[in-house]
Amino acid sequence: MSNDAKTMTIWQRGLRSDLIACLLIGLIAVICFYAMPSGLSLLTRIIAIMLLVLSIDLVTGYGGVATLGHAALFGAGAYAAGIAAAKFGITDPLLMLLIGTIAGAIAGFLSSLVILRGHGLSQLVLSIAVIMLAREAANKFSTWTGGSDGLSGIAPSPLLGMWRFDLWGKTSYWLAVILLLVVFLILRQIVRSPFGMLVKAIRQDPIRVSAMGAPVYWTLVKMYVISGAVAGLGGALSAVATKVVGLDALSFELSAEAVVMLVLGGTANLFGAMIGTTVFIWFEHLVSSVNPFHWLTIVGVLLVTVVLFAPRGLTGIADQLRDKFGKGGAK
Repeated sequence: MSNDAKTMTIWQRGLRSDLIACLLIGLIAVICFYAMPSGLSLLTRIIAIMLLVLSIDLVTGYGGVATLGHAALFGAGAYAAGIAAAKFGITDPLLMLLIGTIAGAIAGFLSSLVILRGHGLSQLVLSIAVIMLAREAANKFSTWTGGSDGLSGIAPSPLLGMWRFDLWGKTSYWLAVILLLVVFLILRQIVRSPFGMLVKAIRQDPIRVSAMGAPVYWTLVKMYVISGAVAGLGGALSAVATKVVGLDALSFELSAEAVVMLVLGGTANLFGAMIGTTVFIWFEHLVSSVNPFHWLTIVGVLLVTVVLFAPRGLTGIADQLRDKFGKGGAK
C-alpha cells in the first residue's frame, strides 16, 4: 500500500471516529434537553466556556504555550458581538457570532505577538499582563463597554428569522450545540493535519524543529489566531445567549478556571477540554447549591485529588482503563 493510500485510510478512520463522537455528543444534547428543560441556560454557558477551554487546548495542550490570559480573547468576542448589537444595531445572531469570531482572532494575533516572545514563566507573566490590560481597557472605555455596570441592550433577532431567543433558552441551547459540533469537527481536522503535527512537534522540541527550517514562531502565531477565533466564538455565544456582557468575561479568574478545566479533563485531545468543562461547572453548580459557604473548599479538594492521582486528567484515566482491560481481553 502506498503512503498516500495509508494516509487516506488513517484520515478516513479519524473522520469516522469524529462523526461517531459527534453523534454521541448530539445524543447527550437531546437527552439533556428533555431531562433538564429548566437548566438550558446553564448548559448553554457550559458550551460557551467549553469553546474557551478548547481554544486553550490548542495553544497549551498541542502547542505547549503557557497562558493564563485567554479570557482576553473570550472577552474580545463577547464585547465585539455585544457592541455590534447594542451600539450599531447589528442584531442578527449569526452575524454577531461572526463578528465575535473575527474579534477573537484579531485579539489572538495581537496577544500572540507579545506572549510568544517569552518562554515558560515569562509567558505566564505576559499572558496575565494581557488579560489585566484588556480588563482595564474595557473598564475605562465605559461609553462603549458599559464599564463595571456591564454592556446591556443586546437584543438578538430571531435566528434565521424563525426561532426567537426565548426566556427558557431553547434557541440559544440548540445554537450552542450546533456550534460545538461544527467547531469540534474542524478542530479535529486541524490537529491531525500537517500543520497540527508541526505544532505538536514544536511542543516536543522547538529547537530541532527550528533547525529543520520550520517557522516555529509564526506557526504558533497561526495556532494562536485559530485559538482566538474559537475563544471569540465562545464569547459571542455567551453575549447572544445572556444578552449582557460584563467585566467577568475579561477576568483572570475565568482564565485560571478554564486552565483548571483543561487539566481536569486532560490536554491535547479536545475530548478532555469538553469533559473537564462539563464536570467542573456541573460539580461547581451542584456543590454551591448544596453548601453555599464551603463549596470552594470542596471543589479545591476534588482538583487536588485529580491532579495527584490522575495527572493526565479524566481522559487519562479512561485511556489507562482501556489499555488495562484491552490487554486483559487480549490475553
